Amino acid sequence: MSQSEELKQEVHDYWNAASCGTFAAVSEKYTKEYYDEIEQYRYTTEPEIKPFAQFEKYKGKKVLEVGVGAGTDFLQWCKNGALAYGIDLTEEGINHVQHRLQLYNLSAQEFKVCDCENIQYPDNTFDLVYSWGVIHHSPNTEKAYSELVRVCKPGGEIKFMVYNIDSVLSRFFWVKHALLKLKPWKSKAWVLWNHMESMGTKAYNHNSIRSMMAPYNADVISVESPFTYYDTMARHSPAMSIADKMIPLIYNKNKDGWFLKMVCRKKI
Repeated sequence: MSQSEELKQEVHDYWNAASCGTFAAVSEKYTKEYYDEIEQYRYTTEPEIKPFAQFEKYKGKKVLEVGVGAGTDFLQWCKNGALAYGIDLTEEGINHVQHRLQLYNLSAQEFKVCDCENIQYPDNTFDLVYSWGVIHHSPNTEKAYSELVRVCKPGGEIKFMVYNIDSVLSRFFWVKHALLKLKPWKSKAWVLWNHMESMGTKAYNHNSIRSMMAPYNADVISVESPFTYYDTMARHSPAMSIADKMIPLIYNKNKDGWFLKMVCRKKI
């Protein structure tokens, strides 16, 4: 097994043990209450998702979600009448989608275990390819992005989010896992690779993400990274509230946020 395959297996095992956001639920697994708790937590802490995804915009359109996780966003595509397809690296993610659709008496076109670096759909298939916080976990993020573009129809949209290495949270993590551990020579990239969620997590900034995307057949429509809940230091403890007030004076609240959101359109 190559290093890339070993890393991908580590990523699979991490997320297969618990899909993103499931820690927020205390009710019995697979019940409606369980999923309602996950959904409430997700859209409360990440209110950026709904205006970014625009779930209601794609009724009757073919939508592929890359990395369905616990199925919260995927459910919204189905509720809003999209022709929804979903893939996930983990069996756990696909199990969640199956249970959620059954609970809400909804249906999707297809959902299956699939690697985002090798998406098992033909070229030019989808009106929208959507991925929130997923492809930065894949060993070859550039290959994953090329697959998002490949399966999108000409004139279709690609919407995805990756982490921002220039964010307040990235800097906080560097202080916590490098400076305070007496390893100030370690980079933010090293810290996120080793200490942010699954092993191998990457992050980008506005310039590096554009450079990664440049060789592929899509135009960048927008790049945004405003402050998020995760860039709020006061969430850690009341003692951090002073630092929280200082942050907007030091950093750009419209550019130094944790979520680096991209909207692209595949060239015709």
